[in-house]
Amino acid sequence: MATALNNLSSYDPTVVPDGKGKRIGIVVSDWNSSVTSSLLRGATDTLLKFGLAGDDIIIEHVPGSFELTYAAKVMIEKAEVDSVIILGCVIQGETPHFTFVCNSVTEGTTQLNLKYDVPVIFGLLTTNTLDQAKARSGGRHGNKGDEAAITALKMMELQSKYK
Repeated sequence: MATALNNLSSYDPTVVPDGKGKRIGIVVSDWNSSVTSSLLRGATDTLLKFGLAGDDIIIEHVPGSFELTYAAKVMIEKAEVDSVIILGCVIQGETPHFTFVCNSVTEGTTQLNLKYDVPVIFGLLTTNTLDQAKARSGGRHGNKGDEAAITALKMMELQSKYK
C-alpha cells in the first residue's frame, strides 16, 4: 500500500513553490463531512503556509463526490482560478455505487485536466472503511488535503515554466 510507505503530509518545504499571488479554488463534498472537513482544513492550512492569501482561496461545497467535477468546471470557467483542488471521500459499501462514483470522478478530473489550462488536483479518498478515511484525513497516514495543496502549488509552477 503506497500510503503505508509515505505519509500524505510528508514533504520537503524547501522544494514547495510559493503560492503568493495565485488563486486556488477548492471544491469539497459535504458527504462524509467529518472526513472532508479535515481534508479542507489540511488543504487551506497548507496553502496559507505557502503564501496564498485567505481571499485567494475560494471554497465551494457540493452535496457529494459525484458533483466535484462539475463544480471544478464552473470554477475554472467563472472564478479565474490558477488551480482547482477537489476534495471528497467515498467509502466502499455493499453496492457498486462506490465504483461508479470513483470512476466518474477520476475520469472527470482527467478530462478537466486535458480540456483546460488549469491544473485540477485529485483529492478524493477512496477507502474501504471509515477508519481508513480518518487515517488519511489527519490521522496516522497524514492528510490528503495537505498533499493536494502541495500538488496544486507544484503543478502551477510547472505550468508557469511553459507560458
